[in-house]
Amino acid sequence: MSEDDRTRAMRSPGDGRPLPRRDEGPPRSGGAPAHPIPGSAPTRAHEQPRAPEEPRSSARVYGKARSGDSPVRPLKKPPQEPREPRLRGRIKGATILKIIAGALAVLLVLAVVGFFWINSRIQTIDGVLDEYEGRPADTPGTNWLLVGSDSREGLTAAERRKLATGRAVGRRTDSMMLLHIPEGGDRPTLVSLPRDSAVSIPGQGRNKLNAAFAIGGPQLLTRTIENVTGIRIDNYMEVGFAGFVDIVDAVGGVEICVKSPINDPKAGLKLKKGCQEMDGGTALGYVRTRKGGALPDFERTKRQRQFLSAVVKKAASPLVLINPFTSIPLAMGATDAVRVDTGTGAFDLLSLGLAMGGSPVTTVVPFGGNESVAGGQAVKWETTRAIQLFDALKEDKPVPKDVLDKG
Repeated sequence: MSEDDRTRAMRSPGDGRPLPRRDEGPPRSGGAPAHPIPGSAPTRAHEQPRAPEEPRSSARVYGKARSGDSPVRPLKKPPQEPREPRLRGRIKGATILKIIAGALAVLLVLAVVGFFWINSRIQTIDGVLDEYEGRPADTPGTNWLLVGSDSREGLTAAERRKLATGRAVGRRTDSMMLLHIPEGGDRPTLVSLPRDSAVSIPGQGRNKLNAAFAIGGPQLLTRTIENVTGIRIDNYMEVGFAGFVDIVDAVGGVEICVKSPINDPKAGLKLKKGCQEMDGGTALGYVRTRKGGALPDFERTKRQRQFLSAVVKKAASPLVLINPFTSIPLAMGATDAVRVDTGTGAFDLLSLGLAMGGSPVTTVVPFGGNESVAGGQAVKWETTRAIQLFDALKEDKPVPKDVLDKG
């Protein structure tokens, strides 16, 4: 059977298409197509492929004749500076402003809530600053009466032994200070009123100043001080032993510089000379002791002013206020510790703290000699200089330098 017969036999049945005719041309090399590709010129085995033509010298570049025989090369693009990669999720300025505004709004809400919370916790005393016949008229500036009470209320028996406060019942004034805050923004003046000062107590005659508190409480004490100084008291604040310790411990202690060694077993105190950190119990003993100095009561008032300034400055420092672990215990300790008149609120206490943190001028009522009163020997004020001191405060003026030096 011939090759054509075999090809026909392999076709599927019913396929009547004629087979393409076999080209009788020259023999094909291996891999050459059996039939010519449409659109291409037939290639014969004996023909060699044509070599590419050399570039003509008559080529033109931008409409002008180009010199040389080398082929035209494509123009190179000038180098470009690397672009800064775009950060995905880059925060826009508007987003930052929104975040800041949101944070400020949260802080404002917390401040308002904190204010009302603190205001609701403040303990007040009724009738402290009630009007009475002959009460001094209102004067420029703000006048605070700050009283340290020796009340043991809130202390357990173990705490009394540890703090060496004794077993005395009731309340007596352990320290009294008059703070004047000027209207014009000048430095405040803090005046110590020795508790053993000889004064006239309304309805009680001549006695020691602290007897007024023991007899008639804050009301009689305030009225007595207004009568002897001629200064109208605007705000009253009292703090007891327990609150005293809590406030100092809440701010993490205070640094006090001790001028000379102190050893007072009655106050539970043993201190070396020099600056040192004191906790609540140690600070309480420091302001209560009568050891040291030729005039123990005078030195005592100086230590009380020194301590009060130190603790208020520490409490008003940003590191304490912005730290919730110190500011919250401080707010709780302060509101549990202090008692104020009914007209004093959180804003007034803030004003007090700012004034005490501004390094007030400190002094004591000028005194000289002793006076025999119902309660025994009392400290007699030096009338002329004492009047100069109180008149300066009433007129909202700086205290004369010779009065401060005497104090």
